[in-house]
Amino acid sequence: MKKSLITYSTVDGQTKEICEKISELSNNSFIDILPINKVGSIDAYEKVVIGASIRYGNYRKDVFQFINKNIEKLELKENAFFSVNVVARKKEKNSPETNPYVIKFLDKIDWVPKKIGVFAGKIDYPSYKFFDKYAIKFIMWITNGPTDTSKTFEFTDWKKVEEFTKDLNL
Repeated sequence: MKKSLITYSTVDGQTKEICEKISELSNNSFIDILPINKVGSIDAYEKVVIGASIRYGNYRKDVFQFINKNIEKLELKENAFFSVNVVARKKEKNSPETNPYVIKFLDKIDWVPKKIGVFAGKIDYPSYKFFDKYAIKFIMWITNGPTDTSKTFEFTDWKKVEEFTKDLNL
């Protein structure tokens, strides 16, 4: 069995958690899970899955750098991309065709992932620093999301992660 890479860019850890769940659900012992900025060569991998989270409306620069550096190799391999963002908690924004961050991302890059997923993330108010806590609270207030800063709100649909994993055939 050939190796697969699941790589991620995360701010608070939810994207990494989703990557670990994908690996666990795949029952493949030949999977490496690495932060995107720690991946060297992707030559040894048959499949590459990239997970990236949104913070304040943007993916981190390391996602774009990784894709630009590896675009030719990515196109020759089985590949997938998934986005983790809290906007995806809304049914009308939880698919690749309707999620504004995925749409904007695909317009910015030259790579066309073979499989695309969108998962709602998590808001962990108690773990945030002062600025993040209240900036995110304000965003949630504007978008009719939860604003109780004493709580954590997980929106990830783990059944949807499971379905995406089956579709990956890792």
